[in-house]
Amino acid sequence: MTQTIQSITSRWDAFSPGRPMEYFFLDQDYDRQYRAEERIVRILSVFTIVAIFVACLGLFGLTAFATRQRIKEIGVRKVLGASVADIVVLLAKEVMILVLVAVLVAMPLAFYAMSHWLESFAYRTDVGLFTFIGAGGLALVIAWLTVGYQSFRAALANPVVSIRNE
Repeated sequence: MTQTIQSITSRWDAFSPGRPMEYFFLDQDYDRQYRAEERIVRILSVFTIVAIFVACLGLFGLTAFATRQRIKEIGVRKVLGASVADIVVLLAKEVMILVLVAVLVAMPLAFYAMSHWLESFAYRTDVGLFTFIGAGGLALVIAWLTVGYQSFRAALANPVVSIRNE
């Protein structure tokens, strides 16, 4: 590469003596242009992970609170023959509906924001529906894992202890 640059510089000097040749590499120019975007992506990734963690803590706390409030109901249902799956679905259903509503509200807003952001690029791609369906599905899975753990623990608890304590 050094020999090529020296060869081009010598030819430049032959055609335009006294005027220095200024050159740059195209990949470095593209790198400079998109460095800010890459920095934004890194920052948003960190904040996204923190936001997901905080949301999972909130879901965990909400489920723990709801489980604590309904401990006698869970015990009675288990005594009457409810399975572990029935108890888990009973406790997780309300939270999953809230998460589904949040996903449905967030999808159009995210689509608008991403479309607006992508308009600033010379070469852009369209945001597909499957991207949002996948993100919504991932949010539901994360919520299910968070809520499912607490619900599963409550469903496995001894019903006699929970009824006696109330």
